[in-house]
Amino acid sequence: MKIIEETLQVWRKDRLLQRVVKNSSYLFSSNTISMALSVVQSIFAARLLGVSDFGLLGTITVFASTIRRLFSFRMGELIVKFMGGYLAKDQKEQAGAVVKAAFMIESVSSLIAFAILILLSPFAAVRLADDPSSANLFTIYGLMVLGNLFSETSIGILQVNDRFRGQAIINLTQSIITASIITIAYFTNGSLMMVLFAYLIGKLILGIGPTILALSSLKSLLGKQWWKASLKLLPPWRELARFGVTSNLSATINLVVRDSEALWLAFFLSTTEVGYYKVALAIINLVLMPITPFISTTYPEMAKSVSEENWGQLKNLIRRVTKLSGVWTAGVSLILLIFGPLLILLYGVEYLPAYPAMIVLLVGFAIANIFFWNRPLLLSFGLPAYPFKVMFICGILKVALAFFLVPKFGYVAEAVLLSAYFTVSVGLILRKGLKTLYQRETGN
Repeated sequence: MKIIEETLQVWRKDRLLQRVVKNSSYLFSSNTISMALSVVQSIFAARLLGVSDFGLLGTITVFASTIRRLFSFRMGELIVKFMGGYLAKDQKEQAGAVVKAAFMIESVSSLIAFAILILLSPFAAVRLADDPSSANLFTIYGLMVLGNLFSETSIGILQVNDRFRGQAIINLTQSIITASIITIAYFTNGSLMMVLFAYLIGKLILGIGPTILALSSLKSLLGKQWWKASLKLLPPWRELARFGVTSNLSATINLVVRDSEALWLAFFLSTTEVGYYKVALAIINLVLMPITPFISTTYPEMAKSVSEENWGQLKNLIRRVTKLSGVWTAGVSLILLIFGPLLILLYGVEYLPAYPAMIVLLVGFAIANIFFWNRPLLLSFGLPAYPFKVMFICGILKVALAFFLVPKFGYVAEAVLLSAYFTVSVGLILRKGLKTLYQRETGN
């Protein structure tokens, strides 16, 4: 009871935390419903398709997402850093120049990504899916890249402008539509193509929706003529390029090491193991559900506090969001430890081998979840290179070990390696971020 009373007192006094939680609540409410719908649709899809085809579905979707993000320069982070900084100084023309450049860079990189995806689809069908006839499935789902031509820049704009409610509505809309199509497919004994189409529609909504909302926001935020801003008003190109390229390299490391597990398992083993792993990750997402929105809402506040050199405010924010994420993560982790097998049975008894992988993954994801702000803190300080170095070194070790361990010990070994990667990399980045904060605060 004492902890609850202290938490309520902190809540009443801390306006910054209230703003972060309020903005997060829009996404959290949306994510809560979306997560429930996601669980239902994944259960229906798993039961409809069977382990192997369910794994193939995961391989196709991850392949397209990987290609798209491989050519991403994390424009959302660049927008928050530079556009947000200019707006804090009421320099709207410079902010407009940043937005204009970001739209241009992201659209070109997305078109390149789509072309590469088309070229690699036959290879993916043979080497990852073990089925040359599935190449058209990789290509069809690849259309999601075109639907996300401006999505990262747009999401960054919405974050800067506190348009989290609009994002939440878009997220919820795509979840309802995707879940509805998959539910229909389940009860009508639909095909893999129908399920894939449902996921494609969802991705297109998530890409196009924020773009429309962001363009609307820019008129009120920067004026109707924002797009005429001269690129000469941009910060030094070297500074922009360093931030964008380093962020892209960091994202690439995440892709290869963390977000392409389905592709590695398909490469080393088969789509059956991908099916098990996909179920384990689906259940683990219960841990991530309320914390993911905090990443989007906390980073802008961190960047603002650093820009204002308000170190006390920054430290308070860190302490309090860590307490919130820690309490949630501990509670859900306990539930998954006890009721994990029952949750897996909802997908079907043939998916029970997913349980060991789920337990192992829980360790690494819990650590990353509690300290979700580790990388955004360094980005706020303008230090994107250090997280990249840490992730690069840890990632090389993980991938190298995978070649020796996964073919011999199976998908559980992949889960062990991913958890170890999270534990070590988050720990090192966290240490650097807190050390930098201390140095900036004390002037040492």
